[in-house]
Amino acid sequence: MEIWINPACSKCRSALTLLDAEGADYTVRRYLDDVPSEDEIRAVLERLGLEPWDITRTQEDAAKELNLKDREAWPRDASGRDRWITALAEHPKLIQRPIITADDGTAVVGRTEEAVRDALSR
Repeated sequence: MEIWINPACSKCRSALTLLDAEGADYTVRRYLDDVPSEDEIRAVLERLGLEPWDITRTQEDAAKELNLKDREAWPRDASGRDRWITALAEHPKLIQRPIITADDGTAVVGRTEEAVRDALSR
């Protein structure tokens, strides 16, 4: 399993603490340093079963600068999907964290203990 983290994020640190406590075998990806490509983001979205706007941190400064809350400029449908993915790749701080890719090919956004345990059970 792999976990995408920002070390400054308390939810990420909590997820790592739980993974360690459970003896999980995982690799860490500091996604702000090792930025995922658009194809990697597409693959994670498929594993999550989510759309790019579902994993976007809209309170970040970059989101405000891009005006991501403007639904006319940033449609949340198939017509806007690629643009959202490009924005996530160009501004990785917008990606919700932590994201855990489970061994069964799925993924979860591990913001809660329950979500992290869900990933562990896969």
